[in-house]
Amino acid sequence: MVYASTELEFLGALLAAAAREEIMPRFARLSAVDRRQKTSAFDIVTDADEAAEAAILSALRARHAGASFIGEESAGRDPSLLATIATADLAFIIDPLDGTKNFASGLPLFGVMAAVTVAGEVVAVAIHDPVRADTAFAMKGGGAWMESAAGERTVLQVAPPVPVGQMECVVGTNFLPEPLRTEVNSRLSRLGMSTWLRCAAHEYRLAAAGHVHALFYNRLMPWDHAAGWLLHREAGGYAGHFDGSGYLASHTTGGLVCASDQRSFDALRAALLA
Repeated sequence: MVYASTELEFLGALLAAAAREEIMPRFARLSAVDRRQKTSAFDIVTDADEAAEAAILSALRARHAGASFIGEESAGRDPSLLATIATADLAFIIDPLDGTKNFASGLPLFGVMAAVTVAGEVVAVAIHDPVRADTAFAMKGGGAWMESAAGERTVLQVAPPVPVGQMECVVGTNFLPEPLRTEVNSRLSRLGMSTWLRCAAHEYRLAAAGHVHALFYNRLMPWDHAAGWLLHREAGGYAGHFDGSGYLASHTTGGLVCASDQRSFDALRAALLA
C-alpha cells in the first residue's frame, strides 16, 4: 500500500482543525473537573485530549475504512489496539494532545501528533503545534519539513555532529528503572547541556530542526515516539534502542536514543549507559 502525499496534507489539516476547534478554546480555561488522573499525578487526561482524539479518529474512519486506529486515549481503554500496529495494512497512531501536563498548567508547550504505518513501518507523520499553528511533516524517503500556517515550507535538518561534551540534549530519565536512573543522572554532567520539556512533540521538532543535538527516552508508547522518530530520521538523524537495535512503532520497551549520526549515537550511548 502506498500512502500518498495528498493524504498527508489531509492529515495535517485534520490535526490543525482539531487543535483549533477542540484544544485552543480550552487552553488556560481548564477547571478542576476538566482534568483527571490516569496512572499517576503526572499522567493526566483532559476534556481537550478526549475531544481532539474523537474528532481526529472520526474523520479518519470516514476516509480510511478498514484501517486500524490507535489513539492514546482509546488504547488506554483497549490496550489490545497496540497489537494491531505490527500487522495492519494501514494504521494511524494518534496523540491528540502531547504535553497534557503543560497544557493543564497553562504552559503553551504542547502538540498534536500522528504517525501512519503500513505493515508496521512508519511511512508518514505530522506533528502540529496548536499555539504557532504550524506543522512538521515527514514522509519515508521524502525528507522532513515545517509548514507555517501561511503555507510556507522550510526543510528540516538535524544539527551537525559535535563531541558529547558539546551536545545539547533532551534527556528523559523519569521512567528509567533503578539503579539505571540514578546511574544515567550521575552521568549527565558529561553532556554540554541537558533539558526536558515534558512534551515529545516539541522535543522531536527541536531535534529535527537542529536546535538540540540528541534525544534520550526510555518509555516508548507509540503515540509519543513513532511520529517523532520518522521526522528525526528524515531530517538526517540516526536513532536506535539502548542496545543499538532499530526502532519500530510496535516497540514499547528498549529505550531510544536519537542523534545526528551513528558516531554521535554510539558516543552518547557510551557516555550515558556504559
